[in-house]
Amino acid sequence: MPIRVLVADDHEVVRNGLRTFLELDPELELVGEASDGAEAVRAVGRLRPDVVLMDLLMPEMDGITAIGIIRQELPATEIIALTSVLEDASVIGAVRAGAIGYLLKDTRADDLIKAIKAAAAGQVQLSPRAAQRLLREVRAPETAAEGLSPRETEVLRLLAGGRSNKEMARELTIGEKTIKTHVSRILAKLGVQSRTQAALYASRVGLIPVQQLGSNSRG
Repeated sequence: MPIRVLVADDHEVVRNGLRTFLELDPELELVGEASDGAEAVRAVGRLRPDVVLMDLLMPEMDGITAIGIIRQELPATEIIALTSVLEDASVIGAVRAGAIGYLLKDTRADDLIKAIKAAAAGQVQLSPRAAQRLLREVRAPETAAEGLSPRETEVLRLLAGGRSNKEMARELTIGEKTIKTHVSRILAKLGVQSRTQAALYASRVGLIPVQQLGSNSRG
């Protein structure tokens, strides 16, 4: 089954460009478009995409607000924030709202496709530069990881390293459904909305070096 993608951007030329290259990959299917945040929320509720590419600066409702609503109503849908500049406030707001990652609009098409596929698999993808910016602002309680069981701590470490649920299940020799249960409990215990926030917290409490966030490194 192709990965179902919805594009939300108030610029028609951006939507047209994204549509053109998404249609070239048989593993991706563009199921809808939206020109503002409110329209994006309605479209996601109707179309149930796997991944949303969300612009942050839009009329009616901004992308950060839309991300928060979608994550609350449809937590299975992953969201990648798109922005034209690497602005701390926007990136931090998007991640706090529940985006699994973000990309600049000058990202290469190949890298964007990889990011969409990674997001669909629930993989955290953060460049070291992005992680450093986020870590300055996203606070983790000093005892954030203390309430986790040993198994949950290991799942959190692997999640922060960019593993998908399937990869974690294989590595820990447990079922994928069990991994999903562990992830849900981890998010609840840490009081966060997304795997990306959990990954940042894992780095803040020393479970994984910031350089390895989202790297999918086996080392």
